[in-house]
Amino acid sequence: MVMESLQIRLSKGLLKAIDRLVKEGVYANRSDAIREAVRAKFFWESQVGSIPNNGKDSVKEIRELRRKLSKEPIDLDEINSL
Repeated sequence: MVMESLQIRLSKGLLKAIDRLVKEGVYANRSDAIREAVRAKFFWESQVGSIPNNGKDSVKEIRELRRKLSKEPIDLDEINSL
């Protein structure tokens, strides 16, 4: 896949946090970390309003969904297609 490049400006604090994740091996480099953050943001925004409340505690419901999602295998092809 051919990727285009762009310039972005980040606060020093955010850049330090990204660099720490790269240093810890969570991401291979800054670009990977930023791409993942953008994909995650688009995914979660697409889910807003898609979960019916049904009179339940919304915070508990979201936590349960996140717990379930964290145990499911990750389909990188699907994520990369976002």
